[in-house]
Amino acid sequence: MKGVKFAGTLALFLAAFVWGMSFPAQTAASEVVGPFTFIAGKSSIACLFMLVLIGLRKATRRGASRGDTAGAGAHGVTPAPTGFFAAHRRVIIGGIVCGLVLFAADNCQQAGISSYPAEAAASGRAGFLTATYVVIVALLARFMGRKLHPAVIVAVFVCLAGMYLLCVPVDQGFSGVYLGDVIMLVGALFYSLHIVAVGRFALEDALWLSAIQFFVSAALSSGCALVVEGATPLDALPAIFPILYVGIFSTGLGYTLQNIGQRTVDEAPAAILMSLESVFAVLGGWALLGESMSAPELAGCALVFAAVLLAQLPQLKRARSS
Repeated sequence: MKGVKFAGTLALFLAAFVWGMSFPAQTAASEVVGPFTFIAGKSSIACLFMLVLIGLRKATRRGASRGDTAGAGAHGVTPAPTGFFAAHRRVIIGGIVCGLVLFAADNCQQAGISSYPAEAAASGRAGFLTATYVVIVALLARFMGRKLHPAVIVAVFVCLAGMYLLCVPVDQGFSGVYLGDVIMLVGALFYSLHIVAVGRFALEDALWLSAIQFFVSAALSSGCALVVEGATPLDALPAIFPILYVGIFSTGLGYTLQNIGQRTVDEAPAAILMSLESVFAVLGGWALLGESMSAPELAGCALVFAAVLLAQLPQLKRARSS
């Protein structure tokens, strides 16, 4: 059992790593392609990745069913054929709803990264500002009829203090706040709504839910890329390597590792492990892009990370008591 839990912990740690490394990739891509073009490309790759997994699962199940039905003979009963849309109505609706919210979240995040000036540590800022969705989700629970834990209230104020240090320059005040910071926070709100939406359809087929939501995001982003940015699929080629990384590793492999890890690791420790993506975003931006942060900005990152941990405290206590 300890070995299984260690494997789950390792899977979540690796998921946080590939997610964190996606921020430098997105920052590099923002210099050559527009936000809608990038999200259209990465969502399309992610959708194809999920369809491959669905195909492999189907082949595996077909092989198993052949073994189970061997020797059934004429007494076997063939179920009546059912249309895909009739049989999977709820997962289709869930995929569309989640895809709409994911489209808004992903494009806000990429637009925020693209709007940062060269001197800003875009990868690290984006990683920590996106991580605030954990605190937002805890707050949204209050509007869904759940009692607000005192630790969450403290987490909100700690998060606000961290965002102030991270986003508001000492010598300029609020006039020096980057537009990218504002857009990133809007994206964090959409990511929190996406988590709530996914939770509503948590019992549906996870692979099909992911494939449909990625398809919806890809289709909408492609339309916006054509209309707003005047881009075609060929215009995404300059950023093909970041698109492949984010589409296959960060999105496809990352979600797969998350699913594996959360089977054996409790919810609160899992959320803490996954929040390490913000730390890896800073480290990746420093190691790969030469980004650096000032002392107040680093202090702000530390406070935001502390707020993320505090927001998980109620779940951690519930896990221990159960």
